[in-house]
Amino acid sequence: MDSRDLLTGEQSKAARALLNWSRVRLAAKADLSEPTIIEFENGFRPPNPRHIAAIRQAFEDAGIVFTLEGPSLPRSEGQNGGHQRDNRTWRRRQTKHAP
Repeated sequence: MDSRDLLTGEQSKAARALLNWSRVRLAAKADLSEPTIIEFENGFRPPNPRHIAAIRQAFEDAGIVFTLEGPSLPRSEGQNGGHQRDNRTWRRRQTKHAP
């Protein structure tokens, strides 16, 4: 298995916290179900390597960098909370489409 595919449930939780993402949002970004995210993060069953790769790609697309110390969200000098603003916009769109 390629080291880029390695990801633990704890790293996933930490990366979600850095991005202020819910499990539902991660599932949508990774094109997986919420129960798949829950089962992975809580270690309920062995993870499917394709699911791990999709989760990791979703995080990396959002700017997360995985290092030996764990996930981090580097910010450029010109960036001030762009991810948080994007998250609020996403929530507003979801609210508008809710039944």
